[in-house]
Amino acid sequence: MTAPPVDRALLADGSVVALRELGPADADALLALHRGLSPDDRYLRFFGASPRLLEDFVARLTSPDQPGHVVLGAFVAEVLVGAASYALLDGDTAEVALVVAHDRQSHGVGTLMLEHLVSLARARGVRRFRADVLTANAKMLRVFADLGLTWTSTAEYGEVRVDLGLDPGERYLEAVADRELAADVASLRAVLAPSSVVVVGAGRKRSSVGNAVLYNLVFGGYPGTLYAVNPHTDQVLGVASHRSVADLPQAPDLAVVCVPAAAVPQVAEDCGRRGVRALVVITSGVDRDLLLDVVRRHGMRLVGPNCVGVSGTDPDVRMNATFMAGRLTAGDIGVVTQSGGVAIAVVERLRALGLGTTELVSTGDKYDVSGNDLLLWWERDERTRAVVLYLESFGNPRKFSRLARRVAARKPVLAVRAASSEAGQRAAASHTASTATPAVTRDALFRQAGVTAVDGVAELVEVLAALHATPLPAGRRVAVLSNAGGLGVLAADACARHGLTIADLGVDTVDAVRALLPGTASAHNPVDTTAAVDERTFGHCLDLVAADPAVDAVIAVTVPTAVADPAGGVHRTAKTVLAVSGDQDASVSLTADGIAVYADPARAATALAALAERGEWLRRPAPELPEPSGADLAEARAVIAGQEGWLSPDRVVRLLTAFGLPVLGGALVRDAGSAVAAQRSFDAPVALKAVADDLLHKSEGGGVLLDLAGEDAVTRGFEALRDRFGDRLTGVFVQPMARRGRELLVGVVTDPQFGPLVVTGLGGVDTDLLDDRAAALAPLSEADLDDLLHGFRAAPKVFRDHDEAVVRDVLRRVLRLAELLPEVAELDLNPLVLTEDDVIAVDARVHVAPAEPVDPFLRRLRDPRRTP
Repeated sequence: MTAPPVDRALLADGSVVALRELGPADADALLALHRGLSPDDRYLRFFGASPRLLEDFVARLTSPDQPGHVVLGAFVAEVLVGAASYALLDGDTAEVALVVAHDRQSHGVGTLMLEHLVSLARARGVRRFRADVLTANAKMLRVFADLGLTWTSTAEYGEVRVDLGLDPGERYLEAVADRELAADVASLRAVLAPSSVVVVGAGRKRSSVGNAVLYNLVFGGYPGTLYAVNPHTDQVLGVASHRSVADLPQAPDLAVVCVPAAAVPQVAEDCGRRGVRALVVITSGVDRDLLLDVVRRHGMRLVGPNCVGVSGTDPDVRMNATFMAGRLTAGDIGVVTQSGGVAIAVVERLRALGLGTTELVSTGDKYDVSGNDLLLWWERDERTRAVVLYLESFGNPRKFSRLARRVAARKPVLAVRAASSEAGQRAAASHTASTATPAVTRDALFRQAGVTAVDGVAELVEVLAALHATPLPAGRRVAVLSNAGGLGVLAADACARHGLTIADLGVDTVDAVRALLPGTASAHNPVDTTAAVDERTFGHCLDLVAADPAVDAVIAVTVPTAVADPAGGVHRTAKTVLAVSGDQDASVSLTADGIAVYADPARAATALAALAERGEWLRRPAPELPEPSGADLAEARAVIAGQEGWLSPDRVVRLLTAFGLPVLGGALVRDAGSAVAAQRSFDAPVALKAVADDLLHKSEGGGVLLDLAGEDAVTRGFEALRDRFGDRLTGVFVQPMARRGRELLVGVVTDPQFGPLVVTGLGGVDTDLLDDRAAALAPLSEADLDDLLHGFRAAPKVFRDHDEAVVRDVLRRVLRLAELLPEVAELDLNPLVLTEDDVIAVDARVHVAPAEPVDPFLRRLRDPRRTP
């Protein structure tokens, strides 16, 4: 029998607990848990003393012969400390019960088990929990109340009946996220703010990694207790050295492991036995399974392996547990990166700019601690004012999206684009799936989560410089002010390339600027002051331009001349000001009052566009959409029940109709006579579409015949398709000819990790020819729908003459279908014909595949051997 999967999760104090379903082999442990209850706990659990036949009670709980009965256990160091169970009552309602060892109560064990039980129950069709609780059991009632689910209670004769709806609404997801934040921060203190550290493998040679880590800790001023482990010496760099972790006088919070790969699992085992709470494994090439088994068994957190290390600049910690060269600069930027090289490059460029980090974490192979953990750490950390991410893969992108959205609402989150993981890659059979490349999926994830994506470390630092002390622009209208006309034009061109607009200055502004400048100057945007103006005049012009109501931001471009250097006139205003100077070597620098100065206009425009995008994102509504009416979920499930692969056309029509989608019907026939009968029933010219093995794109494969009317034409058409496809032909789909109109594509492809990706663009023959599409990941807001409707290049022309509301409704319904039916792996509505005031899907394809229910928001620690 396959062992039940085990989840590791964090309790409120940051300690690790393992959760799994219980079976007959756990009967003794469950019996011991119940026998260990105090008299008060027994009374509250059983409304009296324990059952007289407690062994029989436990045997029934763990019996595999109890359908609809599930028991979930929580283990600390392989000891069962809690159990949560449900028993199906009728339909989709189950009775829930909970028991926690007395010494483990008030640590969040019960709440955590209930969260996992809710997730498990929902995956198995349960939609409501019921519990009878004694009025005196205030703790249990508080657990139910704080869970975040919709609940009702009825009190009678000293008991309270509690009914819990299991649909995870926004309130529940926020409550889970808040509990995860508190637990994660508690667990990461051992990593980022340890009171004691041991370097295992602290070599005496300066060239060794272990020596470099210890050197950085010692000479970086780490204020906590510091140990070294090296069996060949009694001290390294003045730090007392011990033969092994077991010989340490006390258990340190953090162990930095720098030993050869083969020795890492045993060192980790020694650390676990000694009571070490967290590991940073610098070594590469470690046996993953052996290391993870040790870490799990002892409840430790793990950074790495194959990483540069971790650092923190909090004055109370000052910990540099890395092998990077040089001192770290304290600052307000949190950095997490999978690449050690990127970590070093970011630190060096920030140092050159005069900026620094709060914490830097190199996650390396990312067996445990990930970017999601660090987002939780930095969300409410007041020292951290911006977050930098370099992620080569996403373990749980949907949770990442939710966490990043929360953090980005408080402070900028920037990500360096990197190659996406295998998540999102598939053999693309449909037009929609062909769009869902890793880059498209990743960029949609970043854009909707409010993450500012940049290309490379240089651009990262340039955007950080702009964000450092510059207000966000209220819009995309830019004024360019320059003492060199050519550079001003280049700046205006760069703004246009990045979606910024050159503002039309008001008449009063133009007149005021003209009065300040020589007659040869240009007072219209871009403003050319000429090379003769001094810094005072240039600064006055900047004030006038920035004060114009039509201007959201100013790019001030200066070059020194023999006559004057107006760079000193560039100063901060109430609006965004970025500067460009032609006489600096670095791509970006900061003035004394925090203005970012760029080496060329294109870099300034790139940074300004990033600021504008962040401002727009902060003004977007929450990702909630009104529920589309008229969906028949039961009918939809019946259509796809037992199906796998591409659905037949008649099933596609039934499925889309069940969700209220406007689809052109038809008849699936298998002989010419039936095709003729179908045409007569439509009383209109028809299209014949071949249904054949391996024929997905019918038009491209010669499987579509149009405008056929009358018995002879339909018969000849049917025979032509039969001759063309032979034994591959399984039928012909007969449809009445649709009205002419603009042809669009609307589709969705569902990835097990990223969830549904919705795609829009030009359809029909234009689909592949122009490759003009927009994409967005669920969940979507109305603003995301706006992006889908207006994000492809041809959208302005399409919706200038057509009603976009009907397409918006289609998008809502397609998204709802994808959310409720995860078995729908791909869906193409192409072409979706848009007339002046109506829309209809003329052709559609749906691919169905088995889908395991996944709860991306469940509180559990990362496991690189499973997703998410």
